[in-house]
Amino acid sequence: MADTESRTASQTQAATASEGITRRRLIGTAGATGVALGAVGAGAGYAVAASNTPEQSTALTSLGADEVMFHGKHQPGITTPLQARGHLVAFDLAAGAGRKEATALLRRWSATAERLMAGEAAASDDTDVARDAGPSSLTVTFGFGHSFFSRTGLEKQRPTALDPLPDFFSDHLDKARSNGDLWVQIGANDSLVAFHALRALQKDAGKAAKVRWQMNGFNRSPGATARPLTTRNLMGQIDGTNNPKPADADFDKRIFVPGSGSSSSPAWMANGSYVVVRRIRMLLDDWEKQSTAAQESVIGRKKSTGAPLTGGDETTEPDLEKTDAAGDLVVPLNAHARITRPDQNGGAAMLRRPFSFHDGFDTDGAPDAGLLFICWQADPLRGFVPVQRKLDRGDALSQFIRHEASGLFAVPGGAEKGGYVGQELLEG
Repeated sequence: MADTESRTASQTQAATASEGITRRRLIGTAGATGVALGAVGAGAGYAVAASNTPEQSTALTSLGADEVMFHGKHQPGITTPLQARGHLVAFDLAAGAGRKEATALLRRWSATAERLMAGEAAASDDTDVARDAGPSSLTVTFGFGHSFFSRTGLEKQRPTALDPLPDFFSDHLDKARSNGDLWVQIGANDSLVAFHALRALQKDAGKAAKVRWQMNGFNRSPGATARPLTTRNLMGQIDGTNNPKPADADFDKRIFVPGSGSSSSPAWMANGSYVVVRRIRMLLDDWEKQSTAAQESVIGRKKSTGAPLTGGDETTEPDLEKTDAAGDLVVPLNAHARITRPDQNGGAAMLRRPFSFHDGFDTDGAPDAGLLFICWQADPLRGFVPVQRKLDRGDALSQFIRHEASGLFAVPGGAEKGGYVGQELLEG
């Protein structure tokens, strides 16, 4: 995670002294804080300082000054802590566009992402949407869909791990909002910074590619809780417990393709990952009619703390054999927490990094809301697929959710300084 972790405010200020002050990195919010908020939700107060001249302007608050590096072993936006705002967008190459156009596009996109993630303006025709803000932990992540390889004549370089996902019984997929030649994930802790990046990349696409679908998401803002906490989804449940952690000994093995590639992934995918994206509608009207006890039975955890029903705290392993006075399992057989446990799925693990969404209301007043489920793994056939198959067969949560869109994308390793994402694939 060292390649993508955020800079603190003091590190950013030190960098500007040697690199030169950019117009966004230090101009704008006249706030100062003695504690770095970071991107994981540590609380801090703001002390506002008066400023009458540009020379007297104080530095950005740490929330705005946090910067994630574009270049590195892995792409940003995978192990980066959850951000407050996200945009997911898929593009299809335009008719007649091929490898040459795709190469030029990835060069443009990478250059723009590098500038914006550093808190700088786009190289040309900047919209000024984020003029007063710093980097705000902006990340931009790029991936390739199954169809990209036939469009560019690179079929022999398509990984077998990118084979289409199987059909699942619970799917109600909208093909127009699924898959795509190219995928972009944008995350930031400021909504204007995130939108600025979305607009800049869409303009960069020019005539080479057009938007296939786009989705907007959000999470709790950093600093909204007194101490770092696992985020909650729109069902009110803690979501992300037992996520793999970069400190785990087997984290890289589970999440990233080995540096030398693998049997299911070609060499250009070294240090990359595979992402499954699912738009999961939550049937909130039905869910909210359930008692708290009923909701906890569906999930297998306490709603208030995320602790398993068998006791302990959020990080306690549930005792799946424990029974109550009547002899019934405390964690039901179809509880979501039981079914998704790695040890119940042959060790299958994936790094979940979602955003919630709300896209208005249906004509009957039901909210069109839920989860933009995003999960990362070294091989989706060993990560996402076995877990989803098991959920498909008997997850108690299934009656309260609906999978409405889906995508699988190959996300190559990070770009080297002076290079661009996907260079080894497109120039190899």
